[in-house]
Amino acid sequence: MKIVEAAGAPRELGRALGEAGKTALAEDAFNTAQFQSLSQWLGSARLTQILTAATQAFPEIVEEIRGIAEGAGQPFEKVFLWNCRGDLRDLARSDDDGCTTLLLPRDDQHPATIGHNEDGAPAFQGKGFMLEARPDQGPAFHAFCYPGMLAGHAFGMNDRGLVQTINNIRPHDLTVGIPRHIITRAILACENLAQALALTRRTDRASGFHHNLGEARSQRLFSVEAPASGCLAREVTRRSAHANHLLNPAFSALPQDVTASSDSRQQRADNLLAAAQAADGDPLPILFDRDNAALPILCRAEQTSNESYTLASAWFRLSADQLSLTVHHGPDRAAVYQSGFSLG
Repeated sequence: MKIVEAAGAPRELGRALGEAGKTALAEDAFNTAQFQSLSQWLGSARLTQILTAATQAFPEIVEEIRGIAEGAGQPFEKVFLWNCRGDLRDLARSDDDGCTTLLLPRDDQHPATIGHNEDGAPAFQGKGFMLEARPDQGPAFHAFCYPGMLAGHAFGMNDRGLVQTINNIRPHDLTVGIPRHIITRAILACENLAQALALTRRTDRASGFHHNLGEARSQRLFSVEAPASGCLAREVTRRSAHANHLLNPAFSALPQDVTASSDSRQQRADNLLAAAQAADGDPLPILFDRDNAALPILCRAEQTSNESYTLASAWFRLSADQLSLTVHHGPDRAAVYQSGFSLG
């Protein structure tokens, strides 16, 4: 897997991201049906209002997006719009279905573990990369990135021992506020789990995600369902899975889209966990599962109504003094990327 190293101020980090994804952004991302649908928002009052909200709350992250645009040689507004794709979904098509995450609390023999399948549009197969960033201010972090997009909304970790993986959700409560991709990028800059949880509880978010959060030093894991209109954070003490729809009964009255793939992956992962799969702390057999050929956990764009492709499978191991990550592609268990942070 391609590794991009970046350091410096927000604009400098952004330029490195933009240069790394320049070709794929122009040739792939901006030619997806999703972006073509989103492009109706260019020049709109709503996009301007979202930019204002983002700039007021996180000016340094908006600067990072400006750097991405510069590095990619693209207009800032187009790149900002691409980083708001989930916040303007009410009138835009979504090609990619989502992701599957496993949360495995520590036991007497195994450290806490987070396993994650990053599913995206097939156009991004082989186009994602790992960013190893050393900002001038704040934690160093390693994260999987899409062309032209901020780090944070897929999977990543920082040198304070914080892990975040993201599952797309589709509740019908979008509003004007801070883009969800900016929230996930801000979480990578957090010093601890408490700060990360506070960000998910902000009431000025334009839309939301399901956040899987882990803290290596304490080995605590949290499942956070955070649509724009609310937030429920649950500490995970039993092995659990999450796909791409809200599960907490407290959100039962909130309309949401639940795809056949998300429902199938959720049920299959729950069943495998109940059957003691991953009891040894190894999430890969479940992440690689293709028992349901039409709607598998490991996605390969099986049908036109489900265009998801598993771009990468991540395995985080969280212990008090060490945080490690291996990234895999498909059922070949050989890692395509490995990294970690010592937390001494």
